[in-house]
Amino acid sequence: MIDFLIIGQGLAGSLLAWELMQRGCKVVVVDNGQENASQVAAGLINPVTGMRFVKSTDIDSLLPTAKHSYAQLSDFFQQEFYNENPMLRLFRSDQELTNCKKRLNSPDYQAYLGEITPSDCSIHNLATPFGFLEQKQTGYLLTRPLLSCLKEFLISRNSYRQADFDYRDVQLQPSLRWQDITPRQIIFCEGYKATQNPWFCWLPFQPVKGEILTLAHQTELPDKILNYGNWMIPLNSHQIRIGATFDRENLNTRTTDQGRNDLLNTLNQISPHLTHATLINHQANVRPCTLDKQPFIGNHPQHQQLAIFNGFGAKGSLQIPLHSQHFADALLNGTPLPHSSNIQRHYETHFSA
Repeated sequence: MIDFLIIGQGLAGSLLAWELMQRGCKVVVVDNGQENASQVAAGLINPVTGMRFVKSTDIDSLLPTAKHSYAQLSDFFQQEFYNENPMLRLFRSDQELTNCKKRLNSPDYQAYLGEITPSDCSIHNLATPFGFLEQKQTGYLLTRPLLSCLKEFLISRNSYRQADFDYRDVQLQPSLRWQDITPRQIIFCEGYKATQNPWFCWLPFQPVKGEILTLAHQTELPDKILNYGNWMIPLNSHQIRIGATFDRENLNTRTTDQGRNDLLNTLNQISPHLTHATLINHQANVRPCTLDKQPFIGNHPQHQQLAIFNGFGAKGSLQIPLHSQHFADALLNGTPLPHSSNIQRHYETHFSA
């Protein structure tokens, strides 16, 4: 008997499957094998974001859980997946600098914000006209190697099936069935494609296309993540990844000249030396963002055997480990989900009592 059929082997589906299997559940993950948003994503974890330097909601519980989960996975697979690396936040205006100084006075932020370096102390090969801040407890997840290891793990447990999932193949009555599998529940973790899901398309998704570049260069740069409106991750001394664009209109996975040029132009403003960098790779995918910036987790109000675990947007690497634990608790023990992530918050808009 299959306990859970999980649709999608992105970071959400993979980590939820891992969590449920650690608790003794029989799981099958169905995926079409194509590149997904998790594989393209930078996997950035940044506790304090935005022009006003605001801590991510629940960061004090999300971050330790994420670090612990990725450390456990590293131990299991004997491979490092999470790279903790400070981030240099290059101020783009006096207003940003002022906002940051306010945060530095708050005890709630001291674990995440380091010192401000004034504009007269520049970094070699980088323009810092307003100075910069070093942020702490930042890093990035190597999502592609992690998902590859988890896929092999699922295959080895006879828990993976490569297939194009067709909603019409789901039979709800007299019992739940998909092809030859009769699971207790189906959990949809299909990223932005959930906007086409006949049972969950009513949820207020707000998908955003993002493009990312990988570049080779000969410029001496700090071995730290940079945030200058866009971000830069040093892969090694001569390769960087930069991103990401935000496009709410063209929800496809095609790379564009516009996306490439926007990223390179912004990069050249902070480091003209990188004008001569060589483009190695150009990727695009669509993040499953949500209107209220919170995930969509829970059972369908009319079909309890169908559930969703989705909507983590650009913060999946940070959010998914803790939410996987919460959802596993809910599925197996009936523990209530946090209201902020529970799709019940959207029921009344679409379903009568």
